Amino acid sequence: MKKEELMDEFQLLEEKIDSLIKFINSIKKEKESLIEKLHVQDRKISDLNSELENLKASRDKAKQRVLALLKKIEQLDIA
Repeated sequence: MKKEELMDEFQLLEEKIDSLIKFINSIKKEKESLIEKLHVQDRKISDLNSELENLKASRDKAKQRVLALLKKIEQLDIA
């Protein structure tokens, strides 16, 4: 192989390596972005689960109060 051809091969290899490095860096940035989005979604899920538990507790309290009121009404001897 001639010296010029060898230099051209090295130049081509260097360009491919540079391109690969740029690609890897962009993939790393995308990964970091996706990880951050995942953390945000995890926090939202946690918040929604807490809200759901609070709503269930409120519903159960309301149900107990309604049952207590119905029991009081039943105790009235309306005949």
